[in-house]
Amino acid sequence: MCRMKGIEEINNSKRRKWGIMGLKTATFGGDRLEKLRNSGMVSKSRMKLWIIRATTSILLWTCLVQLTALSETWGPRVLKGWPSCFSHESAALGVQSSPELPVRVLPPKRVYKNNGYLMVSCNGGLNQMRAAICDMVAIARYLNVTLIVPELDKTSFWNDPSEFQDIFDVDHFITSLRDEVRILKELPPRVKRRVELGLIYTMPPVSWSDISYYHNQVLPLIQKYKVVHLNRTDARLANNGQPLEIQRLRCRVNFSALRFTPQIEELGRKVIKILRQNGPFLVLHLRYEMDMLAFSGCTQGCNTEEVEELTKMRYAYPWWKEKIIDSDLKRKDGLCPLTPEETALTLRALDIDRNIQIYIAAGEIYGGERRLSSLSASYPNLVRKETLLESSDLRFFQNHSSQMAALDYLVSLESDIFVPTYDGNMAKVVEGHRRYLEYKKTVLLDRKLLVDLIDQYNSGSMNWDEFSGAVKDAHSERMGNPTKRMVIPDRPKEEDYFYANPQECLQLPLDEVESLRNII
Repeated sequence: MCRMKGIEEINNSKRRKWGIMGLKTATFGGDRLEKLRNSGMVSKSRMKLWIIRATTSILLWTCLVQLTALSETWGPRVLKGWPSCFSHESAALGVQSSPELPVRVLPPKRVYKNNGYLMVSCNGGLNQMRAAICDMVAIARYLNVTLIVPELDKTSFWNDPSEFQDIFDVDHFITSLRDEVRILKELPPRVKRRVELGLIYTMPPVSWSDISYYHNQVLPLIQKYKVVHLNRTDARLANNGQPLEIQRLRCRVNFSALRFTPQIEELGRKVIKILRQNGPFLVLHLRYEMDMLAFSGCTQGCNTEEVEELTKMRYAYPWWKEKIIDSDLKRKDGLCPLTPEETALTLRALDIDRNIQIYIAAGEIYGGERRLSSLSASYPNLVRKETLLESSDLRFFQNHSSQMAALDYLVSLESDIFVPTYDGNMAKVVEGHRRYLEYKKTVLLDRKLLVDLIDQYNSGSMNWDEFSGAVKDAHSERMGNPTKRMVIPDRPKEEDYFYANPQECLQLPLDEVESLRNII
C-alpha cells in the first residue's frame, strides 16, 4: 500500500511537472502565433497601402498623359496654360538652367481658333524648299490653321533621304514661331486616323498666287476635310502685292526660324574659322555640275562625248520637259551658267586679287580638273569643303546633298564677296540673306552682256583694258546694293524674286538714308 501510494505520488508529481511544462510550452506557442498574426496583419496593411499608392500614381500619370494629348489635339482652346511634359518648351520654361546658359525666353503662344491642319510636301533642292517653307508658314498663319512640319523632297535628282530635322533645328523652328502659328511634328492621333482612312484633300496650289487665293480656295477645303495636303510648294506665293505682315513673316522664318542643326552650324563655323585664319575669302557658286548642264542644255566648252552624255541625261528625266535645246542661242541670251573659263576671265576683269582664297560652293564640277585648270591658273588658292576638312568631318554628310548645300550656304553668308555664276535658287536666297546682313558684297553677274564681251575679247576685237573696263562699268551697280524690287504685272516669273530682295524687311545703310534725305 505504501509502495503504491509512493508510486502514485511520484506519478502525480510528474503530471504536475509536465503540466507546468505543457502550460509553458502552450504559452510560448500562443505568443509566437500572436506575433505571427500581428506580423501578417502589418504586412497586409503595408501591402494595401502600397497598392493604394501605386494605383493612385498610375491614375494620376494616366490623367496627365490624357491631358497632354488633349492639349496637343485641341491646342490653345483647351488647357492652354498646361505645358506638355514631353516638349522642349516646358523644359525651357520650367527648368532653371546653369549660370553659363541663360534661360531662353520663348514668345507667348498665339491663341486662335484652329480651322484645321495643313500638310505640305516640298519639292526641289535645299534653297527651293527653304523658300517654300517660309511661304507655307505665312499661309498657315493667315488661314489660322495648324502646320505640320514640312516633308522634304526625296525623289528629285539628288535623291537625298534627309528629313526636316536632319537639316533644320526642328524644335527651334516650332518654338520660335509659336506666337504666330501652331506647328506640330505630326498630326494628332484622331486626325491621323482620318488621313489613314483617306479623309484628306491633296492638291498642288496655283503658282504665284496671291494670299487671297488661299483664303478663298484653300481654306474652305481645310474646313471641309480638316486636313489639306499641298503636294507642291515651289513658287506658290506671289512676290509682290502681299500684306506687309505676310512679307515680314516670310523674312522672319527665313532669317531666324530656319536655323540649321547644331552639327551643321558647328561644321560651318569650323570651315569659316579655317578660311579666316588665311585672310579674306570669296565664295564662288560655280553652277557647273552635270545635272545643271543637262537640264539647261548648256554645253559650251564640252567635247562631243560630253555633249552626248548630257543629252542622254536630259532625256532620261521625263519631268525635264525641254529636250531639244540650242546651246549657243541659249548662251547668247544669258540663260547659261558661266563656264569655269568664262568665270576666270570675269574675276580677273573685275580686279579680284589673284591671291584671295576662292571657296567653290558647288557639287562636283563637270569635266573635273581639266575644266578648272584655267580658273586655278588665275587663282591658285582654290579650296572646297573637301580640301579644308578631314574626311571624318564630312562622313555623316556624304550622300546627303541638302546637308552639304546647307554647309555651303553658311560659308556663303560669311564670305567677303559672294559671286554666283547662275541665278538659281541658292544664288537668289543667299543674295537676299546677304542684303539682310547689311548688304554684304554680292557680285550679280550680267551673263548676257558678259558672254558678248568675252566673245569680243577672245576674237581679238577688244583688248584687255577695254574688256576689263567694260566689265567693271557694267557691274558697278550690281554689287548687292539697295535697290527696289522689279514688278512685272501678269508676268510673275520674270519679275524680281522676293527672297533675292526682301525689301520690306531691309534696313537701308546710313549713307543710303542720307542720300535719300538729300534727294528729298
